[in-house]
Order: sequence, then structure tokens, then C-alpha cells
Amino acid sequence: MIYVLGATQAEKELLKGVLAEGLSFMSASEADLDVRMVGTRNIRTLNRDTRNVDRVTDVLSFPTLEKAELPLDPAKYPFDVDPATGRVYIGSIAICRKKAAEQAKEYGHSYERELSYLAVHGMLHLLSFDHMEEGDKARMRKAEEDILSSLDLRR
Repeated sequence: MIYVLGATQAEKELLKGVLAEGLSFMSASEADLDVRMVGTRNIRTLNRDTRNVDRVTDVLSFPTLEKAELPLDPAKYPFDVDPATGRVYIGSIAICRKKAAEQAKEYGHSYERELSYLAVHGMLHLLSFDHMEEGDKARMRKAEEDILSSLDLRR
């Protein structure tokens, strides 16, 4: 299940569709996660309190799995599985609505494309992707572009 909080109905529908496609694309359709649309004050506080970076950012991810292995097999994560559904809770994503709108304008594409990109980026972090090392960054960027292309959301 994909839970979306603090979003308009249109944002909820977009995020649920994009993330469901992204999870399926990554062989992680057995995953649950939540997304929260937040303002600049909340994202700055989260960034400061969790990363010790006192500034507004666009997206933050809070994974529950130490290392997600794909394809995602719930049997490997017994402490993260909802017994009622058999699905693995992989974590939370916070997206700053204002920052997403600013970046869409800056990059010359739609708000929907930017919001989709940020959601996919956050989801990949929940699935243990990172971009600190060049090889990891290339792998993550390819996964982002592959997922967005599958949704016809190219740059």
C-alpha cells in the first residue's frame, strides 16, 4: 500500500501511480511506503534533525530496511512485514511542495514531472540506492530514468 499524506487529490493520484509503477519496475511490488507532502519549515527541520544540514531540501527518505535486496522477498524481512497483508514496510519519503514547484520552473518541465522524479528518487533510496559514489550514482540515475521513461515522463 502506498500512503500519501498532506497532498491534494491530484498529487495523491499521481504519486500513487508513479510509485506503484516504480515498485513494480524494481521488483518490489510487495512493498508498502508512505509519502508526506510538507512545507519548507518542516523539510528544513527534518533535514536539520536527521542529517544535521540546516537548509531546505527537496526530498528526504527514511528507509526502514538496512539493506533492501531486489527482488524484494517478504520472507527476508520478517520484522518489517505487516502480518495482515504480508507486505514489507520500506519507509517514508518527505517531499517539499514549494521546492518541487521551484525546481520544475528552474528545469523547464512540469510540476508533475518534478514531483514524479522526487518520488522515484526517494523510493530508490528506500530500496538502498545511493548516489555518494560515482558508480552508485550512475546506477541510481539509470533506474530513475528507466522508471520515468516507462511512465512517459522524460525530460
